[in-house]
Amino acid sequence: MIPHEKTAAVARGLRETFGVTEFEDIQMLSGGPRSDLIFRIAVKGSHYLLRIIRRVSDPACHIISMKSAAEAGLAPHVRFTSIEDGIYITDFVKAVPFPQGEALVRMPTALRALHALPPFPGRANHLNTSCTFLLNKGPARDEFIRSFQVADLLPQNEKEELFARYAEVSAAYPHVGSDMVSSHNDLVRPGNILFDGNRPWLVDWEAAFLNDRYADLAVVANFVATTDAEEKQYLHAYFGHSPDEYQLARFFLMQQVAHIFYAMAYLLLGSSGKPIDWTEDVPDFGDFHEGMWTGEIKVADSRTKIAYSRVHWNRLLRNMRQARFGEAVRIVSAQHRPHFNLATAGRGH
Repeated sequence: MIPHEKTAAVARGLRETFGVTEFEDIQMLSGGPRSDLIFRIAVKGSHYLLRIIRRVSDPACHIISMKSAAEAGLAPHVRFTSIEDGIYITDFVKAVPFPQGEALVRMPTALRALHALPPFPGRANHLNTSCTFLLNKGPARDEFIRSFQVADLLPQNEKEELFARYAEVSAAYPHVGSDMVSSHNDLVRPGNILFDGNRPWLVDWEAAFLNDRYADLAVVANFVATTDAEEKQYLHAYFGHSPDEYQLARFFLMQQVAHIFYAMAYLLLGSSGKPIDWTEDVPDFGDFHEGMWTGEIKVADSRTKIAYSRVHWNRLLRNMRQARFGEAVRIVSAQHRPHFNLATAGRGH
């Protein structure tokens, strides 16, 4: 199971960590030709997780971020790491179902602790793993948008509406240094949040880098904050006080950035250049995310990717046609551009 070129490195890790060179049992949890290999191993009667990193060219950021989170009690205890070999061993978390009501309380507290960590290493080349990718000007973002426009996956009138609102959000959303914090950036995958019955653990730090705090907040809220009241409870737990109108507006705009990003990205991934059947029914946003949270829905095959993109698209359409959209643009813009024209903000909503 262990690739031949990694056997010596794994044996060294076992020897330095446990004083043995072989495990008593091994089970592959996930892996493929172009993905990381993840194993549950048994050593001296206890289970641990062994990961062989293959997806990133520089595993240093992955491992450094994970170790920082582990020292803060946010990630499983790290037993062994080798940046040179791209290998690490951590404690194994036996996960149990994580009730959404409990996650609503525990996850914002975990994110607050995560975002308070010393800055993670910079990973500009990994920005496209986060919805904030759309807020950062550059060739990669421009190419992504060009690819989406050329694919012609949306009806023309809806595509025009999408890019008009995207332009509004991009112009309004600020880049605030104090909000650039150590972030996980891949909590859109509920499998990266493990609940042991007592507390959540965050795993898979491949995409970790310094990012806007509202990105992690917006993505996790899709699973745990399903009403306006829960949204305020969620943000209260994170900030330690009731969110003000600016924080609510900023959070709402980042949610729309996330909807735009996942709608575009998964339409491209799922369609493979083929037309989309817009007459096919898709689940409700809340129902779909609840299925993801419980593990009943896996966004893996093309059909599910298209459904996932349309779930985000339908929610985006609803949100950007509400008065709250224009009001959020107005509030955030006024905070950072004092001479912003309040009379024309959000016109048409």
